[in-house]
Amino acid sequence: QVQLAESGGGLAQAGTSLRLSCTVSNQTFSKAAMAWFRQAPGKEREFVAAQTRDNITMYSDAVRGRFIISRDNSKPAVYLQMNNLKPEDTASYLCTVGQFASRWSRHYANWGRGTQVTVSS
Repeated sequence: QVQLAESGGGLAQAGTSLRLSCTVSNQTFSKAAMAWFRQAPGKEREFVAAQTRDNITMYSDAVRGRFIISRDNSKPAVYLQMNNLKPEDTASYLCTVGQFASRWSRHYANWGRGTQVTVSS
């Protein structure tokens, strides 16, 4: 069973930055795709970014150009650098691991508990 733990969320003003971290327990992390999703109260889980085992990245239109996903296989961990934050970025951010990168949450089986990001205007 893979265990994931997110950290780095908090309160931020619009236009500033936060960096989220997600540690992964599985030893085969380097062979997996990693992704970040977010979920706001009353809304469906939304794709944010993903990175394949070959370090190919993909982003949602809402965050492309502002967020950067990266990974450190030696930790192992995955990160989400969030720049130029906007109030609409407010949500709980969850990391997940899968056999392949996908924009669909149903393709991932293991999830962290999430870290809350709140952006004020």
